[in-house]
Amino acid sequence: MPVGVTESPAPAGDGIPDAETRPLQVLVVEDDPSMSALLRFLLERQGYVVTVVGDGRQVFTLINGTSPPPGLVVLDMMLPYRAGSEVIAHMRAHEPWAAVPIVVLSAQTDEESIVCALDAGADDYVVKPFRPEELVARVRRAARAPRTP
Repeated sequence: MPVGVTESPAPAGDGIPDAETRPLQVLVVEDDPSMSALLRFLLERQGYVVTVVGDGRQVFTLINGTSPPPGLVVLDMMLPYRAGSEVIAHMRAHEPWAAVPIVVLSAQTDEESIVCALDAGADDYVVKPFRPEELVARVRRAARAPRTP
């Protein structure tokens, strides 16, 4: 696993679960450690397995690597090294990442930023500060919705 990437342990079970019972893998891309910890807590409480990376360069490494993509990405737009819009474009251009749902979580509240992220391929956009239960509901919805690249 690349340096700076942390993953929560998968829940224990009786062997390897099948795709229907396996918890969803969520990649959180957030450079603020406090926000990362909060997102990890909220998502793990819902049964998701969370991996956290802190900058755009780390996401590019994951996308270009050989490990399978997560089931969903929660993405901050203002990141060190690569902007969130660059991350979205890179994900959408690389199989099998192209079909991964992206929920943007950003402090950018202007209409232009929101439209830009959605036009680039984000599936949803949540503004910081956010309501925790609303974010979790949007993650659940994005995880359920079928997405074609």
